[in-house]
Amino acid sequence: MTRATLMTVTAPTRPASADEHGVDPAAGDPGYALADFGAPQVRITDLGITRGDGVFETIAVIDGHPQALEPHLGRLAHSAALLDLPEPDATVWREAVLAGVADYRSRNGGDGELYAKLILTRGVEGEGRPSGWVFVDEGEDFSRQRRGIRVVTLDRGWPHDVAETSPWLLAGAKTLSYAINRAAGREAARRGADDVIFLSSDGYALEGPTSNVVLLADGIVRTPQTDQGILAGTTQAAVFAFFEDRGYPTEYRRITADELRSADALWLVSSVRQAAPITALDDREYPVDAALAADLNAYLLSRTD
Repeated sequence: MTRATLMTVTAPTRPASADEHGVDPAAGDPGYALADFGAPQVRITDLGITRGDGVFETIAVIDGHPQALEPHLGRLAHSAALLDLPEPDATVWREAVLAGVADYRSRNGGDGELYAKLILTRGVEGEGRPSGWVFVDEGEDFSRQRRGIRVVTLDRGWPHDVAETSPWLLAGAKTLSYAINRAAGREAARRGADDVIFLSSDGYALEGPTSNVVLLADGIVRTPQTDQGILAGTTQAAVFAFFEDRGYPTEYRRITADELRSADALWLVSSVRQAAPITALDDREYPVDAALAADLNAYLLSRTD
């Protein structure tokens, strides 16, 4: 029997009659309902299944606290806007996440690391009504990755300014179309690595398939700026806060592939894995400060907002 909790989001987008808080006074219900995780949920004609036409977010839940919930909800809305989906009702999604976490903890206990996954699709083809779900489950054990990972660079196949020149490619949206990202992970494994950093076709560092890149060079902590079709990172923002507390300047800017490879230290950071220090990038080995990596992940895992 599964331990996971599933919430069907019955009112995933803002109705025309919603007030400024996203609540529809005519609805008379919260806009979500507890569902049977083991029962069939999705019709085969849902465009999320047949076309990958939808968006999602994955939120770490630590000791019952969904981390960076509001930034994740904001990013869900941004991705939806890029896909011309109706605006998600933040109030409904927020309460569905909290209710899902509470249900999971009431049945299973809630110490340690969980995650909440939010899924919004365009819905069943021809019906014009979006579909939505939130599910909560136990997180993967990332203790090994938090001590170090081996990474390769791969060409993403588009220039760094693709979001400006070709917005229909949806660079910077967290969509359900993850086949390319999964293929990149398999290619990394074939090369004896754990993960990938994508490079633009004109030589700039971008992001990982499921993570942001952070590097330390010349005493400055940097990450590629997000106008290059990069998904803005909620964990990356927290990583910057950690280093700023320690006196490091931080910076968003374009980073060349050569600058990436010559960095003093590198990390891939994401919502559930948190911070994974890079021990090797392509043919170069990087020393890992184990104490710093442990402190950084302890900081990230202690967040309650």
